Amino acid sequence: MILCRVLGNAVATVKHPVYTGQTVLVVQPVGFDGRSPLGSSFLALDAVQAGEGDLVLAAREGNTARQILGDDEDPFHAVVLAIVDEVDGPAGVVSGPG
Repeated sequence: MILCRVLGNAVATVKHPVYTGQTVLVVQPVGFDGRSPLGSSFLALDAVQAGEGDLVLAAREGNTARQILGDDEDPFHAVVLAIVDEVDGPAGVVSGPG
């Protein structure tokens, strides 16, 4: 699982039919401080109604995404699993949004 910050939504007019009605987020992996970027941003299906600026926990592995979403045949690779309220780690306590 990866600690990420939501950068915004991805919008497409032409997409695979399974994405119809789904929200796809652009997420940026971050350090324990909740702000320092770690690696490249990626797209993840939103399973928890997260919004821009939220600190979230994401899984970037197809099997995990399919298990969480309950569909073995859809082409999901990454999913947002949780909105993080607080991180207590090496950089101290970090609160969620903001």
